[in-house]
Amino acid sequence: MRVDIAWWDLDGSTATVDSLRDHLRDGTAEQWGAVEGLRLKFWMADREHNRWGAVMLWEAGRPDAMPPNRAAEIIGYPPTHRYGFDVEAVVEGACESAALHGLGPVFAA
Repeated sequence: MRVDIAWWDLDGSTATVDSLRDHLRDGTAEQWGAVEGLRLKFWMADREHNRWGAVMLWEAGRPDAMPPNRAAEIIGYPPTHRYGFDVEAVVEGACESAALHGLGPVFAA
């Protein structure tokens, strides 16, 4: 397994955490559900430090065909930081929610 992390510092952009959250509501988040080999993708925000990012967990590696990087289009530049790592171990804890799909404030509105 592999994990990719993309992180933007938004200080150089007119995009905000709120505008990026709105863009996820337009169907952008849902299209990632059809990406081959993607085990999990979650988006994250740090309002205090004006940052936005995403983490993608892959079964093997990134496929050639993926949805367009709408965040980079809206922000106006590629991720400020991009990291990739091999996953050494994965554990799922005992949780009340059976699935993660559809959780988060983007889907609550």
